[in-house]
Order: sequence, then structure tokens, then C-alpha cells
Amino acid sequence: MKKDIADTFAENHDGQTLYTLLVYSENIAGVLNQVTAVFTRRQVNIESLNVSASSINGIHKYTITCWSTEEQIVKITKAIEKKIDVVKADFYTDDELFIHEEGLFKISTPRLLEDPEISRCIRHHDGRMMEVNPTYTTVLLAGLTDEVTHLYSEFKRFGCLLQYTRSGRIALTRSTEDPVVKMLEGTDNG
Repeated sequence: MKKDIADTFAENHDGQTLYTLLVYSENIAGVLNQVTAVFTRRQVNIESLNVSASSINGIHKYTITCWSTEEQIVKITKAIEKKIDVVKADFYTDDELFIHEEGLFKISTPRLLEDPEISRCIRHHDGRMMEVNPTYTTVLLAGLTDEVTHLYSEFKRFGCLLQYTRSGRIALTRSTEDPVVKMLEGTDNG
């Protein structure tokens, strides 16, 4: 039997915590492969991965989530930091970060029109209808992972979901200073 994505996200991970790693590296080909190889060697599954330019010129930011024990995530973080092109790597729990994610849903327009509860559900979750045509309606929801997976479950329950995708998590630390900027400034002064 195929697992529902919301069930998969909420399932028991045997004492593991969902950690978010923020990895900063130079913008060089092959770094992503080096970083993901660290997870592969330790048989840790990456739940989400987002890579983009950071606020520092020439430095890219990897936002990676995985279920792990604290002991294991410390080892993973240290192994990633040893990579020559990695500037800095840190791990965080959800309460230490500002987190954002997006879900994009394609739902059946005929089902949407015949059941007003579907429209109420979209409004209740602050979803945005991006496109409506006679066949399907595209809905965008921006928020926390739990909010996105909950709307997914609701659409499945209504029997109107045609397609679904989620972005990787993006995150900022709750600290007032960017840890990489602070580290680089310390390097310049030393």
C-alpha cells in the first residue's frame, strides 16, 4: 500500500529529530555531490534540499532537512565542514529557525465547483488560486511544512487532487547576525 505524504512526514522516526542543516560553500561544480555523499555514506535520507545564492557574493547556501539523532547530525555536520569548498555548516532544530515552504496543488475544477467545502478549505489555509480553467485549478500555499502537508491531506480527503509538489525548505536563523558573515569578518580581521 502506498503511503500518504502527510503520514510519511508525521510517522515515528524512533527517537530521531528533524534537523535542518545550513551549509555555505563556494559556488563550484561538484560541491552538492560531495555534501550529499556524506549523507549516503551514513545511510541518512535527505527529506528536502534547497540550494541558492546566499546574501554573500560567491557563496551558495544549502538548506537540507533530515531525520537524525543528535550524535549522528553532529558527525554529519563535521564531515561536511571538512570539505575544502565548504565555508561553514551548522545544524538547527525548527525552534531555532524562521522556516518557509511552498506547496503547489493541481485540483479538479469540476470537484471544486460541486463541493463548496473545498473552496472554504483553500480560504481557511490562506491558499491562492493561481489558475482556474474548466479542467483544473492550481492552488499555491506558502507556510510551514505542517500547513502544506495538512492541505495536501484535505485535498486527498475531498478526492480532488490531481497533482502536487512541495518546494524544499528555506530557513533563516533566529540570531540577529548571519553566522557566515560573522565568521568571514573574523577571518578578515585575523
